[in-house]
Amino acid sequence: MTGTTTVGVTYKNGVVLAADKRATAGHLIASKTAKKIYKIANHIGITTAGGVADTQNLVSILKAETELFKLKTSKDIELNSIATLTSNILHSNRFFPYLAQLLIGGVDSAGPHVFMLDPFGALLKDKYLASGSGSLTAYGVLEDGFKDEITEQEAINLSIRSVLAAQQRDSASGNGIMVVNITKKGYTELTDSAIEKYTK
Repeated sequence: MTGTTTVGVTYKNGVVLAADKRATAGHLIASKTAKKIYKIANHIGITTAGGVADTQNLVSILKAETELFKLKTSKDIELNSIATLTSNILHSNRFFPYLAQLLIGGVDSAGPHVFMLDPFGALLKDKYLASGSGSLTAYGVLEDGFKDEITEQEAINLSIRSVLAAQQRDSASGNGIMVVNITKKGYTELTDSAIEKYTK
């Protein structure tokens, strides 16, 4: 998938999602403030890489489906369910695929989760994942720094470092970082000043 670096890292009580802010159109930097992490529900976030229109459309569908589920059941949808629904949507459109690579992360009754989906609906779950054109560089940092007992602060730091490393080698990634932390208490987007503390 061309453009972008996004990562998802789980820790004991939550998930950190991080992404760069550069949007490209060929060799043109089309935006330096692109949003690539979206809130699906208070306990679910999604990162996007690929075609902007396709990813925004998918985000709208998933938000609506999540809200409908809660209205019908009075319960929050489980992460595995929303990931499977997304996989089914992508797979059903495989002959005219969404140009999208997604990470879905969050916390439910079973704990923290992060999933990756490709344009054809393939679904992968792991403790940490990366997507986009800078993912190979990001994975190098993630592989080196991740440990099973990683703390919240370590997960935030690792996520930021992996995206920063990708920005150094991938021309389609850059112009800052957006970071989201999701716990049982909810969805929190880190401020620029909070992110700066990890980049010094």
